[in-house]
Amino acid sequence: MNASLEGRAAFISGAGHGIGRATALEMARLGATVGVNDLKPEFVEDTVAEIRRLGGKAVAVPGDVSTREGMRDAVLRFAREAGRLDVMVNNAAWVRYQPLAEITPEVMDRMVEIGFKSVIWGIQAAAEAMDPERGGSIVNVASIAAFKSPGRSVVYSGLKAGVLGITRAAAADLGARRIRVNAVAPGAVPTEGTAKHRNPELDARRIARTPLGRLGTVEDIADAICFLAGDGSRFINADVLRLDGGASETSL
Repeated sequence: MNASLEGRAAFISGAGHGIGRATALEMARLGATVGVNDLKPEFVEDTVAEIRRLGGKAVAVPGDVSTREGMRDAVLRFAREAGRLDVMVNNAAWVRYQPLAEITPEVMDRMVEIGFKSVIWGIQAAAEAMDPERGGSIVNVASIAAFKSPGRSVVYSGLKAGVLGITRAAAADLGARRIRVNAVAPGAVPTEGTAKHRNPELDARRIARTPLGRLGTVEDIADAICFLAGDGSRFINADVLRLDGGASETSL
């Protein structure tokens, strides 16, 4: 069970669907005031409405966080409304899988802006907003592809490996301010965004390789993020949790 996040304020980028939405719902259930960010306002409003329907507290913070200015504006706006910032989850991503020869500048730039640069902008903004005495927790969403890459994933695997480098370096920079920086690396998790890259045969092969005998869920990932956000992980820093049921660490 995750410990309480009562009284804390958490900003989550890309929280309109998938892992981000599940994390927003769980953090709100644990008592946090959640800043729900997504590029699409209708996704934001839907998540916020669901949190409030369940009795939680949420603030809608729609906007493009792929730019430094956009991220800073969104995070500081939420911190002002919530009165503080304790948790930052850098989850936003835009993903395309392409054969190496077909990678285009347009696709690569968009993936890097949302999935790599926005992590740095989010850490910057969170460090500015977090109280230096209380500190806080930053959780970056990477991928098991940072360790074990499938085909057609040169850009994706590269930027997710980069997210782990950002995590370690930021932890070194911010530790003196009591700000912890960690990452999660999910394996195959069925979401709206991954549906077009999945099929029953591929899922069956993934399940066969997984000692726990199933794919992960968005709730599995959300629980791990909430753990890293809370006091139960207070001495965990510059680390990454592999969330793939053991598939990348076994010979199955």
